[in-house]
Amino acid sequence: MPRPFWHPDRHADRRPALLARARIQSAIRGWLADESFLEVDPSALQISPGNEAHLHAFATQAIGNDGQPRTMYLHTSPEFAMKKLLAAGEPRIATFAHVWRNRERGARHSPEFTMLEWYRAGEDYTVLMRDCAAMLQLAAQAAGATLFRHNGVDCDPFAPPERLSVAEAFAHYAGIDLLATCDGAATDVAALRAQCGDTGFSVARDDSWSDMVSKLLVAKVEPHLGHGRATILDRYPLAEAALARPTPDDPRLAERFELYACGVELANGFGELTDAREQRRRFSADMDLKEQLYGERYPLDEDFLAALAIMPPASGIALGFDRLVMLATGAPKIDDVIWVPVG
Repeated sequence: MPRPFWHPDRHADRRPALLARARIQSAIRGWLADESFLEVDPSALQISPGNEAHLHAFATQAIGNDGQPRTMYLHTSPEFAMKKLLAAGEPRIATFAHVWRNRERGARHSPEFTMLEWYRAGEDYTVLMRDCAAMLQLAAQAAGATLFRHNGVDCDPFAPPERLSVAEAFAHYAGIDLLATCDGAATDVAALRAQCGDTGFSVARDDSWSDMVSKLLVAKVEPHLGHGRATILDRYPLAEAALARPTPDDPRLAERFELYACGVELANGFGELTDAREQRRRFSADMDLKEQLYGERYPLDEDFLAALAIMPPASGIALGFDRLVMLATGAPKIDDVIWVPVG
């Protein structure tokens, strides 16, 4: 039986990666300060944990002074709180936030993990791509690594990332013309199912368009991303970007990208949606889907929607800090780089 993480011998084995984690965090904090970011510390306990259909939260009961219980949640991201601070007038903010996601446990997933999230008011989302390249280099330098390596795949953190659209990636790696199945935010389930059949990709009879996209991404696309150098997977379909604004040149697409290295998703960035009415519509649709699939729904944060109405144009991104440390240290699983793993 493996020894617990706190056993001195086991800790001695884990300690080099944990010390590298501390150096990486310190280096990133220095970079953020040099870029004039203010590090903030949003509360984890929220009215709504987030309103994406497939994200699952931890709920609790807050007892008020009147003795009455009120359901609250540990946030799945500090995004709502951070955007309220943008609405308040903060121009550049960042946080290392502990976040919680239920139903997630594995080599790359922990129910509690650290998310590095930062926002730039008044700046285009492509600036975040430059930020990502800087984060990769900082992590490598702090860990003393020349290459990231995971599951037999290498990635040079010092090489400029490739930028690849989702449509290009699906065409190249899956043989799927994804945009032919999109019309604005509307999607054509039958058309995508037919293409999957033509390429021999198996899907379930009741899979939605989003289900099929997710399966194709995981099975056919993600394993090829971030080989040799990092990949920025850009311009997601609007239907797969609940918190991002549409691209100005194509109403089927959104200003959303993800960062990959060694086939591992590291970050998710947006040109932020600031249309409160549209955001409410998207959240409500996602919660309807969540109730249909999982039998539960989360409340909307009305305070967030009110703040969104006065939030300036901005770009924002969330990066899985533990995963970045994994790649920089060569650790095989996320628990190896968390000081006190969830039991």
